Amino acid sequence: MISYLIPTRHRPDRLAATLTALARLDPDPADPAAEVIVVDDASETPVTTPTRLANGWAVRVVRCETQCGAAARNAGVEAARGAWIFMLDDDSWPLDTAANGIAATAGNDVAAIGGQILLPGGHHEHGGLPEVFVGCGVLLRRDVFLDLGGYDDTFHYYAEEYDYCARLIRAGWRVRHDWRLQVRHEKVAAGRRLAVILRRLVRNNGWVAQRYAPEKHHQPALEEIVERYARIAAREGVAFGYQRGLDDLMETIDEQPRVPLTEEQWQRFTGATAVEEHLAATPELAGHAVAIVDEGKHANVIRRVLLERGGCMLVGEDDADRLVIGTLSPGPMLDAWERHHRAGVDAWMGWRPDHAGVLAG
Repeated sequence: MISYLIPTRHRPDRLAATLTALARLDPDPADPAAEVIVVDDASETPVTTPTRLANGWAVRVVRCETQCGAAARNAGVEAARGAWIFMLDDDSWPLDTAANGIAATAGNDVAAIGGQILLPGGHHEHGGLPEVFVGCGVLLRRDVFLDLGGYDDTFHYYAEEYDYCARLIRAGWRVRHDWRLQVRHEKVAAGRRLAVILRRLVRNNGWVAQRYAPEKHHQPALEEIVERYARIAAREGVAFGYQRGLDDLMETIDEQPRVPLTEEQWQRFTGATAVEEHLAATPELAGHAVAIVDEGKHANVIRRVLLERGGCMLVGEDDADRLVIGTLSPGPMLDAWERHHRAGVDAWMGWRPDHAGVLAG
């Protein structure tokens, strides 16, 4: 059974539109008891919904009396009846009911299955890594989520998925991505203030590095986060938000528990393992002049693995005879691959999520 979980706050019209989109889905005969859980994160006007959608799915509302941010989802998971939770936002919904079949065939060690999250402009959602999902379109094992304590409420919003995935990996579970799990994300702009977002990204990602980076990676990981968001702040003109986030991080970093991952777990968490496994399965880069293009999240990991394991030399794009897409974030990686593919250029992806060929055809 799948429980579709939607947190919301102060956006009744957006929630209504998402419920309408869910109601248009044909129920999966193999999952007749699917349900929708709406979590009202302390909206000033309490959320009301129909008790049943047009397709027969029951709808329940769980209300938080104080705002919890991302951790409001924890209350919804506790109330859910499904063995698997389909985490959504109030502006995201699945395009079909493939989730039940995908969950039914998940490996026994898989606790999270990230989806292909499509934006209105035809591009994909940013964020995530080979073993880090994006929270507005992911299947999660309910019992594991509860056993690990769900999302950390001190994060409020942003990077809570990274914290949770690090705990998943540390506990012996795996995260995978399946492109058959397709989600539309309208990504409504209301309530999204870039300075606030950047402030939380600096602090929260710093917390993740402080908590989980093994000793030899600890300081480099913190420095990479500080430098990355400084560049973003300069580009977007929100230096004050970045500085406030950096101040928050410095004030709270010593309060974070040090529970480092093992070296093997850290390589999985950062995506290096996925690159190495994909490289071993497709060794055609060896001996070639390679350029890294479309650089994004953790391009430094791809660069390091290519130099250490790839048997190739890195050059500028004009001198290269092979191109490597330089991001480990699933959405941007697929966008870059499709762009090069349309242009007739063969570009290698640093990792290949399950069923990547669904869209490639």
